[in-house]
Parts: sequence; C-alpha cells; structure tokens
Amino acid sequence: MKLKKQDISKALESISAPGEGQNMIESGAVTNIVTFGDEVVVDITISNPSLQAKKKTEVEIMKVIHDKVYEKAKIKVNVKVNAPDNPKNEIKGKKIPGIQNIVAVASGKGGVGKSTVTSNLAVSLAKMGFNVGILDADIYGPSVPIMFDVENEKPVAVNVDGKSKMKPIESYGVKVLSIGFFTRPDQAVVWRGPMAAKALNQMIFDAAWGDLDFLLIDLPPGTGDIHLSIMQSLPITGAVVVSTPQNVALADAKKGVAMFQQDSINVPVLGIIENMAYFTPAELPDNKYYIFGKEGAKNLAEDLDVPFLGEIPLVQSIREAGDVGRPAALQTATPLEQSFEALTRNVVEQVVRRNEDLPPTEAIKITTMAGCSAVKK
Repeated sequence: MKLKKQDISKALESISAPGEGQNMIESGAVTNIVTFGDEVVVDITISNPSLQAKKKTEVEIMKVIHDKVYEKAKIKVNVKVNAPDNPKNEIKGKKIPGIQNIVAVASGKGGVGKSTVTSNLAVSLAKMGFNVGILDADIYGPSVPIMFDVENEKPVAVNVDGKSKMKPIESYGVKVLSIGFFTRPDQAVVWRGPMAAKALNQMIFDAAWGDLDFLLIDLPPGTGDIHLSIMQSLPITGAVVVSTPQNVALADAKKGVAMFQQDSINVPVLGIIENMAYFTPAELPDNKYYIFGKEGAKNLAEDLDVPFLGEIPLVQSIREAGDVGRPAALQTATPLEQSFEALTRNVVEQVVRRNEDLPPTEAIKITTMAGCSAVKK
C-alpha cells in the first residue's frame, strides 16, 4: 500500500490539536507530512506543554489515519511544543486622566521621616513649577494634613462631567487628600484591609485632581495590604524608599525595595533617600554628628544597585516646620532648601530616565521652565 500525502492531510482536517479551535491543517499545527510506501511521518506543533496533551495528539493522529486512510499504516508522530511565554502576573492599575507621574514614597519602618520627606518633596516640586498632588495613604496614621496646616479642612464636592467628585484641599500650591480629613483627631481608624482599600480607591478615583505633573503617594510604613491595593489601583511610575542610616531601619528599607522589585509587582525603584543623615547643632554649624550611623542608606543603595537620591540632615527646624504646618522646603536661601531642591531634582531626573522607555505617545520629556527642569508629556 502506497500512502498519499493528500489523503493524510484530508484525514487530519477532521481533528484539532488540544486547545485549538480550527482543525490541525487550518490552524497550521501540522508542519510537515512525509510518506514512503505504507509509512508516514507527521510533524506537528502544539501550544499545550502538558504530557497529556502531547500523548492525546499522537493517539488521535494515529487513530484517524488508521480509520480513514489505511488501518495497517506505520505511523510516526513528532510532537513539538511551542508554548507562548507566560506573561508576568504584574499588578497594574488604570491610569487617571490628567496625571502624568505617580510616585510612591515608602519606608520599611515607621519613624524615619517618610511623610516629612513626602511633604517637602511636594513643596519643592511646586516651587519648580510643577502641578503636584499628595495622596496620604497612611490610613492608620495620617500626618500630611498637619504638615500642610489643613487638619481642620474638609474637602467639598464638585461636579465634573456630570459626576460628583471630591475637591482636594490646596496648600502651598499642593493638592492634598487624606483620610485625616474624614476622621476626628481623637478617632482611631480601626479598619480591616478591604475597608481601607475601598476608602483609598474613593480618594483616588472619586477626586477632582485635575492636571498633575506628579501625584505623590505617602504610603504607610512596612509592606502590606495598603501597598498592594495602591499598586493594584494605580500604574505607579516609580517608588522612592526613605530610611535613616541606622541598621535596624536599613534592614526594613531593604525589604521595601524587594517588595517593589517582586515579579508580580515590578514597580521601578527610583532610589533611596537617607533622612536624619547627620546632626549639626546651631552653635556648631560646621560640625556633623552621625547619631544614627554614617552613609548607611547610601551604602544600601550601592549594594542593591539602585540610585541614591540624597541625604537630609537631622535639623530641629525641619521638625518645627512640620509641627506648625509649613514644610521646611518653603524656606528660602537656606541649606535646607538647597538639600531638598537637590533631592527633588534627582527624583525628577530618575522619573525622566524611567519614562524614556515608554512609547512615543507616552514619552515624558524634560524641558526648561523659568530656569527649572520640568517633566512634561
């Protein structure tokens, strides 16, 4: 019996490969058929990598040829698997119209000055000419309203395209929303993760943020539900991690960086900021005392191969400025203003570098506005 290639092909049109809607010939699964007398070799490529799928394919091909072509045919089936790469299960949220860059400010542990750095970073960005907003996502310990002297304010509802939205409170040119606006000063927020996530989503998507160059998100300390909820809700441009030079803080900061770098999260780490880097007393302005250790965060950044964004000294006026609701970066012609400005410029530079890989329609370029670097779409 001499087998014919067209007979084999016609028989294979009656079956399909596992997971394929079309038959084996139409789908292109059969890549080659060779006949020689009563022998036939069929080369086929399938996308299902399981052993069961490969065996089923082989058995079905042999059966259909025996049934429809020649029952004594000698058949060899070569099954090749061409499974598509499994996409990373990345946690990505939906874009908010009008917001160009969303930067998460995180810390591995509490008490390292994360909210202070966020507030001064926002003010410095605003002084450079950017449109800036802060989402205070520290549900259980909101402090941004105090730092912007707006703890007694209440957001009002405004109509945007026929929908009722919350209007953020504006202070020092920065738009602010915080759970602190909706609770009493003496009221403890005792919420489980899902309730906290729902409140955050309302502040994110039911707010009239308008056009922003930067939305800074002041995350709670640690790594947990709130962090995951934020990254599920929003396409974070990048994250900044704040730490003191102390070993205890550095150990937790390292975990914070690792969280953002997980395959399932994959948020670029823009860099590490060292807060409380050293203490300089007013009466000895040329002296530096490394109370919490020296250059710990800088060394950590080098070890983790992430940018070091700068250091902020431990200065009494920073604490006082935060307590009275006037961030220290608002001061003019002072070493503190210079420190925060240098830090802010480094953050902007890292955002620009991070966005260089985006498609042209989403590319963010750096331009000059009033002598300052500005990120624009």
